[in-house]
Amino acid sequence: MNRKKKIIFIIICLLVFLVGIIAFRFLRDKDDTYSTEYTESGRENAVVYDGKSYQYNEHLSNYLFMGIDTRETVEGEHARAENGRADAIYLLSYDRVKKTVKSIAIPRDTIANIHVYAADGTDLGMTKDHINMQYLYGDGKTKSCQLMKESISTLLYGIPIQGYCALNMDGIPEAVKVLGGVNLIVPDKTLEKVNPKFKEGAEVTITEVDAEQFVRYRDTQQSQSAMDRMNRQKVFMEAFVDTAKKQAVNDAGLVVNLYNGVKPYMVTNMGTDLFAQLLEATYDNDNKITDIPGEKVDGIDFDEYHISETQLHELILQMFYQELQDN
Repeated sequence: MNRKKKIIFIIICLLVFLVGIIAFRFLRDKDDTYSTEYTESGRENAVVYDGKSYQYNEHLSNYLFMGIDTRETVEGEHARAENGRADAIYLLSYDRVKKTVKSIAIPRDTIANIHVYAADGTDLGMTKDHINMQYLYGDGKTKSCQLMKESISTLLYGIPIQGYCALNMDGIPEAVKVLGGVNLIVPDKTLEKVNPKFKEGAEVTITEVDAEQFVRYRDTQQSQSAMDRMNRQKVFMEAFVDTAKKQAVNDAGLVVNLYNGVKPYMVTNMGTDLFAQLLEATYDNDNKITDIPGEKVDGIDFDEYHISETQLHELILQMFYQELQDN
């Protein structure tokens, strides 16, 4: 009798297990959103979205560029103000085969998972906070860059990031000085009150004297002023790259001069050869920077930026993946 009970018990367990497997597959197949699974072609880690399969483009190398601001006040029990915050965040993706680049701008107020550490290095785990705060919980150098790299990769659904470059904002005037100025059109009126030169729509030359003001200033009393500043930074970066690539055609030493000019203000694991390749890859590009999709939100204490998951999925697939064709 005991043997029969054991057999019945085993059969019931197997049935429950099989029902669970069938239910799991049914629910998974019903979900057409962003997910990772095997494709019929046998290729692992393909992404399935809206009924189509995609695979990561292995020809890409991705690099994180950050502007570090060490002068603003810092909130956070364990944050270390002297490390600064990553207040300008851009991911550049380089296609090594096509020799092209694409860039994404990530607002510093983006709410994301960040890794928190105490001053003595004790791991305090993960928390939701502004993405730019992640830099504070490192050492202001390599560890801070690594933490930012990991958090940005997680935010962008695991996109690998091969290199990083963190530049203190004090290095911007030095870079502009090497170029002899940067010409651009002022995109808005957010600087008119502090400098009449920066009237909306005015065509101006940014010099080492006013470069810091153009890329750093924001009215902290105004809601979402960091987003206004990011828009100016994007215009500046696009114009800076355009100026640099034009000058590099006739000046083979430009990249080295730029690198050496900002080296005292920079933390990076990238060399001059790589910077030269990236600059060369911009020659036939329009250098336009894509915004990470989301919405501006007035938080309880600080401005926030909440990403749009669906639109971000689509942007990641468009920029970093290739659609798989049925065999």
